[in-house]
Formats: sequence, C-alpha cells, structure tokens
Amino acid sequence: MNRKRTTIAYIGIGANLGDARANVDDALARLAALPATTLLLRSSHYRSAPLESSGDDYVNAVACIDTQLAASDLLAALHAIELAHGRERPYRNAPRTLDLDILLYGDELIDLPALRVPHPRMHERAFVLAPLLEIAPGIEVPGRGPAHRLLSAVAGQAISKID
Repeated sequence: MNRKRTTIAYIGIGANLGDARANVDDALARLAALPATTLLLRSSHYRSAPLESSGDDYVNAVACIDTQLAASDLLAALHAIELAHGRERPYRNAPRTLDLDILLYGDELIDLPALRVPHPRMHERAFVLAPLLEIAPGIEVPGRGPAHRLLSAVAGQAISKID
C-alpha cells in the first residue's frame, strides 16, 4: 500500500476584531476539518497586546497538525479560512478578524515570495512562543535554536493565558 507522507506543522492563530475568541475556536475546528489533516494538539487561549499594530488585545493560540497537504496547499487552505472570517489586508499588521500562519512545517526551511518557514518573526513574538511551548515544550526553531531560549528574549512582551 502506497501511503502519502505526512508532516507535523504548527499553526499560529490570532484575532482581535469581532468575537476574537470565537474566531480562534472556529479556526481550530476548521483546521481539524481540513482534508488529509489531523488536529493533534491545541494550546490554551492567550491574550496579548497588539505588537507593531493597533486595536484591541489579541486572542492567540497555536495548533499542531499532522497533514499530507504540501506547504503551499496548506497556506492556501489557511487563507481560505481567513477569508471565510472576513479577513482584510488593508495594510501591514492591520487589526484582523483572523490571522493564521504556518510557523513550522516539519523541519523544512521554505523561502518563497508568498511563504517563509519557519515564520520569519516567530522568534520575536511571545504570543507565538508561549502557546507553542505549551504544546511542544522541547521544540526547536530551525536556524534559531530551542524555543524556550527564544521566549526568554521576549519576556518583556505582555501575554497571559486566559484558559
């Protein structure tokens, strides 16, 4: 039997417009429903102040999925979920109803115009690292090292677990 290769990927989830928590929860449900994909783990919800942005506080989470989707197909699926939530991109770092980012895709390094993995700024964001470490305590970010060391470098960023 020829079985397709699967990849463990980590998805960053955030929202600060509308019912942000409900949007994050719906995104998790939609991730679980993606074809050839299994939702393995999800972090708690976290609250963080906007970083390089404005508006209300964000609700953030990280999901771990096992997927047969290629990275580019996964990105297209994430964009479709964002669009279903009315995501607009009027300017860089604008407040958003939903933001989904591929943080890690296996141990792959991807550098394409539309997709860079590991996510190029994940090591600078406590709202990514804290929930990621909750579900993957020993994880390393390719090219950056252990995530727990990266989190200590952004310890000044306000973030709190809300469940």
